[in-house]
Amino acid sequence: MEYLWKSTPDAGIFRHEDNRKWYGLIMEVSGDKFGLPKEQYVCALNVKIGDPMLHDILLQQDGFFPGYHMNKKSWISILLDGTVPFDKICDMIDLSYQATATKEKKAKLRPPKEWLIPANPKYYDIEHAFDATDTIDWKQGNGIKTKDTVFLYVAAPVSAILYKCRVLETDIPYTYQDGNLTIKSLMKIKLLKRYKPDCFPFDKLKNEYDIFAVRGPRSVPDRLSAALSRQARGRQ
Repeated sequence: MEYLWKSTPDAGIFRHEDNRKWYGLIMEVSGDKFGLPKEQYVCALNVKIGDPMLHDILLQQDGFFPGYHMNKKSWISILLDGTVPFDKICDMIDLSYQATATKEKKAKLRPPKEWLIPANPKYYDIEHAFDATDTIDWKQGNGIKTKDTVFLYVAAPVSAILYKCRVLETDIPYTYQDGNLTIKSLMKIKLLKRYKPDCFPFDKLKNEYDIFAVRGPRSVPDRLSAALSRQARGRQ
């Protein structure tokens, strides 16, 4: 961390060494900045979210607010009071690091990663998407790269993880927008495994793996990753 301001010596920033761009700012501010009592001071973390759709989804969740003292269209503030789980805060820092990195660094940032992403059957017949082929195009989530693994969580009325897929290609040009959905690029994914709806239903994700919502791409927790792998190998 770097501490830049004499007037606020406890406020510090994280930034890249090469392009000097910030990807995090930790600060203590009065609670009224986030709709809390003015006399209550809170610690918050500012991060940049490159995906506008994910940015808007996060602002609907507890502990997330428009970026204080930053561009509110691309930055968010996260309360560091336990409202947001630690692993999710780490995910947000990763996303901010990627969103502010150079193209060269983005290409070298990390090894293949596992993601849990939502699929809404109201907008797309995901339950039959793989009937005639094992490869389909899907909305690309921010941070997802070629060779990553994605687990498709199918929303209500299914409310369960149904598919494990490998990302074959990303950044496929595509533009679509309506009142419910905005798509700027696609990724090509290949089916690796089907799960029965009773293997990983929402109640199990919530009660055993502390996943209370799947509204946007998120990292797969280690315990869930192990369980998904065991199931894929035919073991309980």
